[in-house]
Amino acid sequence: MRILIWHVHGSWTTAFVQGPHTYVVPVIPDRGPDGLGRARTFDWPDNVIELPPERLRDADIDVVILQRPHEYALAKQWLGRRPPMVYLEHNAPDGDVPATRHPVADLPGVPLVHVTHFNRLMWDAGSAETTVIEHGIVDPGPLWTGEMPHAAVVVNEPKRRGRTTGTDLLPAFADAAPLDVFGMRTEGLADHLGLAAGRCRSHELAQRDLHSAMARRRVYVHPIRWTSLGLSLLEAMHLGMPVVALATTEVTEAVPTGAGVVSNRIDLLTDAVRNFVADPLHARLVGEGARTAALARYGLSRFLDDWERLLKEVTR
Repeated sequence: MRILIWHVHGSWTTAFVQGPHTYVVPVIPDRGPDGLGRARTFDWPDNVIELPPERLRDADIDVVILQRPHEYALAKQWLGRRPPMVYLEHNAPDGDVPATRHPVADLPGVPLVHVTHFNRLMWDAGSAETTVIEHGIVDPGPLWTGEMPHAAVVVNEPKRRGRTTGTDLLPAFADAAPLDVFGMRTEGLADHLGLAAGRCRSHELAQRDLHSAMARRRVYVHPIRWTSLGLSLLEAMHLGMPVVALATTEVTEAVPTGAGVVSNRIDLLTDAVRNFVADPLHARLVGEGARTAALARYGLSRFLDDWERLLKEVTR
């Protein structure tokens, strides 16, 4: 099967392209948002190929995975036809959440796939056919050593995204343990928050280097107020890290008892960080529980099997 998919979400796509198909990603000269081509900071297999828009009509595309509303028109324009399509929604809705209508509600014949049950509940998809295929993770292995008594946080653009990503909560966590914040545009975060440099350090690493860096920290902190389900949380669990997270969106489903501490009480969360930092053996045992839970629910084989069933249905 030849699948057309735009390079929109690198971490999710890294799992998706582990399947048995040929994955065609558009590429344009400036590698802008509609043609990023192959990932440069993720390890993608050779069955992911780049094609410019003018060559897509002859590419024998079997199915299109849409991820943004305007891709529907782009696909028809570039392919000169309308092959079977699936709309993949990565995000929780914004705005007037209980009444937020999904764009696919107005696209007849395009199934809508959510990555969490929370998202499916919150989006208004009208009469569109909807399903949930939960995340799958390319297992990085049980890399946790916890040798550094620090807390790892992964968030992109924390200064711009503010309360959405829980940036305002970081000073409280920094009081419990030194923070290492990984992600794009994290530079200057300590100054932005009025924190001493030693309490909040910024790092921007390629994906291939991120996991080993995270695993050297004692605990993973997930301060996100509103998101779909951060893949960094699931990756931390796969690494064998104990996790401390806000009880928002899908987190309560993803982190079961014994895998970490989940609450909306900041005092309980910061106490948990202090406890993990002070007790490496406790951190190791809880991290092992986190890894077991993540492998059971978010393993790669289950993810690929779920997608294989759906793709066969829509191309039948």
